[in-house]
Amino acid sequence: MFRMICQRLLLFIAALFCISAAVFLALRVLPGDVAQVMAGLNSPHGKVEQLRAELGLNKPLFTQYADWLLGVMRGDFGVSVLTGRPVVSMILGRATITFPLIFLGLAIALAIGIPLGCFKVTHEGKLSQVVSRFTAISAGSVPALWGGMLLILLFGKGVGVVGLLPTQGFPTDGWSDFSEAFLSLLLPAITVGIIVGSSFMRYTAAILENIANSEIAAEAMACGMTRKQVVWRVGLRLALAQLVSVIGLTFAHMVMGVMVIENLFSLPGMGMGLVRDVGLRDLIAVQGELFMLAALFLLIGFAVDIAHRLLDPRLSR
Repeated sequence: MFRMICQRLLLFIAALFCISAAVFLALRVLPGDVAQVMAGLNSPHGKVEQLRAELGLNKPLFTQYADWLLGVMRGDFGVSVLTGRPVVSMILGRATITFPLIFLGLAIALAIGIPLGCFKVTHEGKLSQVVSRFTAISAGSVPALWGGMLLILLFGKGVGVVGLLPTQGFPTDGWSDFSEAFLSLLLPAITVGIIVGSSFMRYTAAILENIANSEIAAEAMACGMTRKQVVWRVGLRLALAQLVSVIGLTFAHMVMGVMVIENLFSLPGMGMGLVRDVGLRDLIAVQGELFMLAALFLLIGFAVDIAHRLLDPRLSR
C-alpha cells in the first residue's frame, strides 16, 4: 500500500508539472495583448511597453514560466493585472461560494439517488420500477439552465408560484449571516442535486442489480435474508468502493459543471469568475485559476484511488 501511494504521488507531481506547462503555453498563444488591454486601445506605445516590462511579458517564455512556477511553489500565483488583488485571495473568495454549493448539491444528489436506486432494484417488475426509471431519465435529460429557471418560477421569492427562496446573488458579507447565505445556495443546490441525483440513481441501480443476481446474494438469501435485506445490508456495502469512484469523479466534474448554475443565479463563484477573467484577458488570474482547478482534479483522482484501495483490499493483490 505504501509503495502504491508513493508511486501515485510521483505521478501526481509529474502530472502537475505537465499541466502547468500546458496551461502557461495555451494562454500565451491566445490572440490579444494583456498590456494593450490594460493600457487602453488608444494608449501610446511607450505606455504599453512600460506595462509589458512591469508584468515581465517582455522576457523569454521560458523565463516567464520559470518565474511563475517558482512563485506557485511558494504559494504565490501572482497578482491580477486588472484588479490588483492576489490571485490566491480571489480564488479563495470564490471557492467559499462554489464548494459549499457543490457539497450541498452532492448531498442532495446522494439523498435522492442512492435510496431511489435501491428502491428500483427491490421493486422489480412493478409499476414503481417503471416510474422510477422514467423519473431518472427525465431528470437526467433536463438541461441545467432550463431546470434552474423552472425551479425559479416555482419557488423563487418574488417571481415564483411559491415564493420561498432567493434567486439572485450572494450576501456581500459572505457567510457572516449563515442562514441568508445558506438560503442563497439552496435553490441552485437543488437544481444541481436533482440532475446529478438521477445519474447516481442509475449507477446505484446498475451496481446493485449485478450484486443481487450474483452468487453472493443467493448465499445471503439462503441464510434467511430477503431480497430487500440483501440489497440494503450486503449490496450497498459491496457497492461502496464503486460508488466512491463515481462520487469522486462526479465531484470533480461538478467544479466546472456548476458554471451555468452560478451564472443563472448570479453567484460570484469560481466558474462565473473564470468566464469573466477570460473575457477581460486577465492572463495572470486565468492561468492561476486553471492550474488550481487542474490540481484539484488530480487531487480528487488521487484521493479516490487511495480510498478505492482501502475499501477493496483485493486491489492490493
